[in-house]
Amino acid sequence: MDIVQWAIIIIAVGFIMSRFMPVKGIENITSQEAKKRFKDKNIQFVDVRTPGEYKGNHKKPFVNIPLHELSNRTKELDKQKEVVVICQSGMRSMKAAKLLKKQGFGKITNVKGGMSAWF
Repeated sequence: MDIVQWAIIIIAVGFIMSRFMPVKGIENITSQEAKKRFKDKNIQFVDVRTPGEYKGNHKKPFVNIPLHELSNRTKELDKQKEVVVICQSGMRSMKAAKLLKKQGFGKITNVKGGMSAWF
């Protein structure tokens, strides 16, 4: 293999690893663990799916703030309280968690597997 092919392989492996590595300051929990936190009034629950997805199936106490609107709506959330984020599969909610981290939120939790893993 020439150097270009090796460079492509290294970049691809790095990209894949970055998608699965835990992000410092973001906790990942199961849907069962999320359910246990529902009664905690100091936690904010955010569903980042589209309004159509949210209407089709959502869990209280999650409120809908679609991912594409989140950066403009972070003022609706308290940076001092934990934020639990969910989507359909866990991918968009991880993007949302990273965005919230960059915005200065202290405790962010992602529901791994999202609504697809809810039972």
